[in-house]
Amino acid sequence: MIQKIKNVIFQGGFLRYLKNTSWLMAEKVARMVVALTIGVWVARYLGPNQFGVLSYAQSFVGLFTAFSTLGLNDIIVRELVKDKDDKNLILGTSFWMQILGSCFIMFCLLIAVFVNNNDQLTNKIILILGGITFINSFGVITSYFYSNVTSKNIVIPSFIGLLISAGLKVFFILNNYSLIYFVYVLVFDIAFLMFGQIYLYQRQGNFIRQWSFSTKKAKELLLDAWPLILSAIVISIYMKIDQVMIKEFLNAEAVGQYSAAVRLSEAWYFIPMIICSSLFPAILNAKKIDERLYFSRLQRLFNLMVVLGLSVVVPVLLLSDWGIELLYGEAYNLSATVLKIHIWAGVFVFLGVANQKWFISENLQKYNILCLALGMLVNIVLNILLIPKYGILGAAYATLIAQAIASLFAPVLFKKTRKTFYMMVKALFFIETIKNSIKRI
Repeated sequence: MIQKIKNVIFQGGFLRYLKNTSWLMAEKVARMVVALTIGVWVARYLGPNQFGVLSYAQSFVGLFTAFSTLGLNDIIVRELVKDKDDKNLILGTSFWMQILGSCFIMFCLLIAVFVNNNDQLTNKIILILGGITFINSFGVITSYFYSNVTSKNIVIPSFIGLLISAGLKVFFILNNYSLIYFVYVLVFDIAFLMFGQIYLYQRQGNFIRQWSFSTKKAKELLLDAWPLILSAIVISIYMKIDQVMIKEFLNAEAVGQYSAAVRLSEAWYFIPMIICSSLFPAILNAKKIDERLYFSRLQRLFNLMVVLGLSVVVPVLLLSDWGIELLYGEAYNLSATVLKIHIWAGVFVFLGVANQKWFISENLQKYNILCLALGMLVNIVLNILLIPKYGILGAAYATLIAQAIASLFAPVLFKKTRKTFYMMVKALFFIETIKNSIKRI
């Protein structure tokens, strides 16, 4: 099986992109290890209630973060691949567009904290996390490194910042610091990453002061990105609304129980994001060369997503009860059952991330929005129906069903997107593998 996966990956010029992916994968694995050690220690230290407050604040801000990135990340990569000489205009225009988006987010959050019934600390955390979006605007440099297939420039500052922030968290735990200090660490983590990338970007002979803004370019980018903005908004809602609704229907402690399981379940989502982001240029280049090669690479990508998704699900199912008790302790006794349900959504997330890249390459973003919107609506309705009756388990089932609909079943509703529905079904049921096995017989 391993040899088959290697053959699938290395065919068609994928080797260069996988070398690039290895940098990102190594950093994300390190971040996951820290999350499963220091992050879990933080959750145990804070307890379900305070951990729930932090998770709720992150989810609440997460509902609005799409207005910061404006769906531009993949568009920037695409534009830089097409025309590297225009990088200062592309990066500068994208940066200031994202700054404006962050201003809008803060305006929305300021209104929200005045009208909600949250305590003062929760609202303070919400505003601090909202301010991080301004720093995140420098993430356009990340897209530049992706377009050049030089991910090591993303990984180096991220890894160093990860080690420092992990040390700070240990210090805060050992010295009984309050919740707000762990929020400050989140700010430091993002700031260190962004300023580290700025340093490496300028060290290569590029300069931020050379960035320029063009109204014409902004209109062009928005024309291409508006479907992605809408899809990002929809994604934010159906990925974060469950924890917000749990807080409204239940309490902060329930959010903490649910979030503990979700963080373990979603810890693996970096795998499809990293692989698909790094292989996206290869998919685009194949489209220029030959359509058969293009769809062949896309099918192999779907196949790989299913294999990787299931390789996560099986061990998590087997170890969830023991793992939750070991990592979080008895205080999080409900998290294991939530994890057993929620982890299955990962398979559909893996497929959905790959399919989203296809939507972009085919300029079918509007269909992506429709698929995601359907999943969002299903998620909201199911949360309303299931949380009051089944508690946090109802939220887990709502997420699983919504992910399956948005990623797999919704594309079959539209003629232009049915092709990838069949490709995902083939991957999900290992049809290619079965066919090849029959031929050998």
